[in-house]
Amino acid sequence: MRAQSSATARTAKAVTPPHAPTAARSSGPGTRPRSGTTLALLGVFCFSLTFPSTAWGLESFGPWSLVAVRGVLAAAVAAVFLLAQRVPLPERRHWAGLAVVGGGVVIGFPLLTTLALGTSSTAHAAVVVGLLPLTTATLAALRTGHRPSRVFWAAAVAGAAVVAAFTWQQSGGALSAGDLYLFGALLVCAAGYTEGGRLAALMPGWQVVGWALVLCLPVTVAGSVVALSLEPVRWSPHGAVGLAWVAAGSTFLGLYVWYRGMAGIGVARASQLQLAQPLMTLVWSFWLLGEELTWAAPLAATGVLVCIAVTQRARG
Repeated sequence: MRAQSSATARTAKAVTPPHAPTAARSSGPGTRPRSGTTLALLGVFCFSLTFPSTAWGLESFGPWSLVAVRGVLAAAVAAVFLLAQRVPLPERRHWAGLAVVGGGVVIGFPLLTTLALGTSSTAHAAVVVGLLPLTTATLAALRTGHRPSRVFWAAAVAGAAVVAAFTWQQSGGALSAGDLYLFGALLVCAAGYTEGGRLAALMPGWQVVGWALVLCLPVTVAGSVVALSLEPVRWSPHGAVGLAWVAAGSTFLGLYVWYRGMAGIGVARASQLQLAQPLMTLVWSFWLLGEELTWAAPLAATGVLVCIAVTQRARG
């Protein structure tokens, strides 16, 4: 009997996939919730600096150049990690999903938000994009067929109403080009997050981001050559730091530690930490860029935070 039990245990261990979903592995002896929380918080910190860093990058680069060069540098960092860990190529059936992630997270969202920051303040953009978790949840429900509760949808609609009211108040009763860019960014990024979340159940999340960056490399390299020939570069310390951060900090490091944090504490708990991101961006906008914050920005950001918190509890 003892030999049979040992053989059964060895067989069960052998058939367990090395990259099983987080829910199946989170209770293992190697899981450390405290370190997972720390990593997830570091990811939120990285994301909160994206808009201020983009504003700095625009001091030296045109919007198209900044996005293209950012993608090339982030892909170079990702390639180093993938090669160092000898990660095999993804299966062919995953490439379509990786293309969606790349189009939404690597190219679409950075480009549209960068164009928006040419006419909108980072504080304004932070409040509008604070609706991203709700948008992602909505697209995920449509993609997976999951039916959230009525409380979830009520909070989602309330959050959308807060953002719409804020945008209307800030733009004087009419949508600006920057607002249209931001709303487009919400949709493409939510699509990329939704597909990335599906793929993250099949491979480590940081590899999803890494391969999406590498997949987009031909587009970002060609875009860099064309954009740099058309948009003059005016080097400055702010521009160099901004480019370095959005490439290595926001695009790769932030997502790397974020996904590792989620692996340690689970998606639900990690998402609660991200609720503070819009308010953190408002602080950076004031401190690093010297933007004046009206009463509407922190009030709207807090309203969105409350609505997202309700949706998270309803989904749980």
